[in-house]
Parts: sequence; C-alpha cells; structure tokens
Amino acid sequence: MPEDKMPENNGWEESRDERSHAMVPATPRDVAHIRVGSFILVFLFAFAVLGVIARAPVMTGIAVVAAIATVIDMVLAVRRQHRGRSGEAG
Repeated sequence: MPEDKMPENNGWEESRDERSHAMVPATPRDVAHIRVGSFILVFLFAFAVLGVIARAPVMTGIAVVAAIATVIDMVLAVRRQHRGRSGEAG
C-alpha cells in the first residue's frame, strides 16, 4: 500500500527501531493480561455450562463472577494500551 494511501490511525503513527521491527504502544504485561484472560474465559465458559447441566448453581455463579472479573481485567489492559502511547516498544 503506498504511503500516501495509508489509513488514518487516530494521530498515532507506527515507528520502527534500528532493526526495522515495528514498535507498538503495548507493554508485555498488558499483552499477557489479554491473552491469558481470553484463555481463562474459555475454561470459565465450560465450567458455567457444566454447572448449568449438573444443576450446580454455586459452580455456575462462581464461573460467571470470575468471568466478569476477567473481562474487566482485559478491558482495563486494553485501555492501558491505548492510554500509554509513550512510544514504548512492547
């Protein structure tokens, strides 16, 4: 794609380091929160379904509460990524 036809990135421009690797405004901690959180959500969904099938409301409730906490953590990690545009390579 020609440089004059690049899409708008809301005022943020991707830069490159001396080895021409892309530098993005994400910290490894935020990336880990998002990836591990999504992995955990799969298992929490399975536990919630098993709780419903087994008619175990406590198990279902714990899985739902843990899933809500995980989603909140992931949302906060994404917000930290967008807020911390200091040019730090992640």
